[in-house]
Amino acid sequence: MDKFGRVQIKFYRETDNPMPEYQNKGDAGLDIRSNEDMSIRGFHWETIGTGLYIIIPHGYEGQVRTRSGLAAKYGLQVLNSPGTIDSGYRNELKIILINHNHWAYEVKKGDRIAQL
Repeated sequence: MDKFGRVQIKFYRETDNPMPEYQNKGDAGLDIRSNEDMSIRGFHWETIGTGLYIIIPHGYEGQVRTRSGLAAKYGLQVLNSPGTIDSGYRNELKIILINHNHWAYEVKKGDRIAQL
């Protein structure tokens, strides 16, 4: 645990995006960024790579959640929110985003698409 009592997780990346980070002091969720450009058609979903690999301590889980700004402004949601990342999972972290809007949404590499 860190000095704030938070469980420490390790990140490895195969991307030039910044490491997951808190946008503001005191935030609970780390911002996760897209590692690819992707168009999500209206009323469809896509699985988006992040280029991140996570090691979560045994007995804990990570949870992926929707960014409220994307939901409120564009109707985007993490489809299985909250998505669970088990402590034994070692593959690339991918985010399943669904577009509840009529129009396509363009995800660009580096966009903040979810929170951990």
